Amino acid sequence: MANPQHYDALVIGAGQAGVPLARALAAAGRRTALIERDHVGGTCINEGCTPTKTMVASARVAYLARRGADYGVRTGPITVDLARVRERKRAVVESFRSGSQRRLEATPNLNLVFGDARFTSAKELEVRPTLNGGAPNRVKADLIFINTGGRASRPTLEGVERVPALDSTSIMELAELPEHLLIMGGGYIGLEFAQMFRRFGSRVTVVQRNTQLLPNEDADVAAEVKTILEQDGVEVLLQTESRCVAPQEDGIRLGVRTPAGERTVDGSHLLLAAGRTPNTEQLDCPAAGIELDDKGFIKANPRLETTASGVYALGDVKGGPQFTHISYDDFRIVRTNLLEGGNATTDHRLLPYTVFIDPQLGRVGLTEKEARKQGRNLRVAKMPMSAVARALEMDESRGFIKAVVDAETGKILGAAVLGVEGGELMSVVQLAIMGGVTATTLRDAIFAHPLLAESLNNLFATLDA
Repeated sequence: MANPQHYDALVIGAGQAGVPLARALAAAGRRTALIERDHVGGTCINEGCTPTKTMVASARVAYLARRGADYGVRTGPITVDLARVRERKRAVVESFRSGSQRRLEATPNLNLVFGDARFTSAKELEVRPTLNGGAPNRVKADLIFINTGGRASRPTLEGVERVPALDSTSIMELAELPEHLLIMGGGYIGLEFAQMFRRFGSRVTVVQRNTQLLPNEDADVAAEVKTILEQDGVEVLLQTESRCVAPQEDGIRLGVRTPAGERTVDGSHLLLAAGRTPNTEQLDCPAAGIELDDKGFIKANPRLETTASGVYALGDVKGGPQFTHISYDDFRIVRTNLLEGGNATTDHRLLPYTVFIDPQLGRVGLTEKEARKQGRNLRVAKMPMSAVARALEMDESRGFIKAVVDAETGKILGAAVLGVEGGELMSVVQLAIMGGVTATTLRDAIFAHPLLAESLNNLFATLDA
């Protein structure tokens, strides 16, 4: 094999950290190679945010069309053409992916390489082409950045190898609606698909081993989410452990253990939505001195440095919160430190996220449970969306707003907005937290009427009651 090709920097994985980092390194004069196995854009564009939210939008249209009479709008029978939904989803994904790839290919100093990367030493990689075949080649660099992301986990479940189980990627490629979709897992991914396919017209059952949906949320938030899903016709089984699965002539049979004992649940399709696995197996990280944790995630410090000098881990592959905006912030940390002479870390960064059920659940900062665990002196502001004028005008009054406030300083520690456009309203609270704005200031602020943001006046006024 020929001598390795030398670069100033190697980026493995064209995800939401890898793409902007490769372009920033190249723009700074570093000769850079971006190595990608499958497609530009990572999980977000190809299997995550972009396709799922595109399909969520289709599901919401079906939901509103069925509710037309509530608004005085008469419609005929509503049916969903899942093949057309899939076509629309594919078109949006292709647009995002191809646009990103074109920008990479037009970037001076940057070489986009499609191949499987494997460490052969601390600073050297073997790359096997994945598009057009050919012999492997070797590349090396003093700086290496890993952004290989993760994939849907395949849980240990007796009989799962004998049924055509779906994951969060393959379910979006269905051309026909499942008659009865069973979903194993009550986290963010499982719930988004549960409501989506129920609105498309499938029967849906969610099997959750925990005592509540969304285990990281406060119990009252999780309980309200369960109520909303059940109102939409989703069956939710809590404290129910999936034990085995077997094929049937007309679908699958899932054996479960409930507090009341063993039972079976029959369905036409099974979606496995119980976690994510990091893409580290093929990298051969030990060959480079890169340590992994017991789940295969790369160990990285707050500056995103791994245990190998000059090697960094960004995004989902290092564990922790697995969100696109966290991956992008990882890029900004590395850029700040390596290209701008700064000293950025992951310590104390504020974490916002949105669960794209409908109504949305927007979350930022501490939950009430987390704040009480820290022993803080708290005040909790809570108000139903049925008390929000704009929500009533839209006939979208399900859910509630909740904020956790430091009783001594009046500063907002965190918030959950389970309501129409909950993610957008959460972002208003996030800005207040970032700026140290107190609950009293938001209580007395003038917001344009009748926006959803105006609800913050009344939310924080509840602290005075």
